[in-house]
Amino acid sequence: MTREQCAKMYEACYMRVFSYAMTLSGDRSSAEDLTQETFFRAFSKQSEFRGESDEITWLCAIAKNLFIDEKRKQGRNEAISEDIPDPVKSVEKSAVERDSSFRIHLALHGIEEPYREVFELRVFGELSFREIGMIFGKTENWARVTYHRTRIKLQERMDKT
Repeated sequence: MTREQCAKMYEACYMRVFSYAMTLSGDRSSAEDLTQETFFRAFSKQSEFRGESDEITWLCAIAKNLFIDEKRKQGRNEAISEDIPDPVKSVEKSAVERDSSFRIHLALHGIEEPYREVFELRVFGELSFREIGMIFGKTENWARVTYHRTRIKLQERMDKT
């Protein structure tokens, strides 16, 4: 892969890989590091890309593996990101949004894998069902069904709280 091809891939895929990394890590700094490491690995191991999937799917799989490796190294210690309030929003609106967001994330946290990850890839990572299926080595239909089952589970959990 030439430098121009690498640059084009980086420009085309950066935001989607970064969004996925944010979904995994929940921290902007960690997501930036994970995204950079993902592209570094992809460019240094480009011969391993067999073309059986889209580049974005391949990159997200690399990001997922890097994230898992990093968590294994850290053990179970997860960094807690500090909330930085947006000065433009009103205090009341911010409080309501934070409460709703917290409730959703709390409900999502209790959902088992692969349901949670499929939901996060779809909603936060903005990946298509086909791409999600490819990441898991499953079909597009599997990803679609898993996502919808997760939505039902989330709704049930949200109704209970």
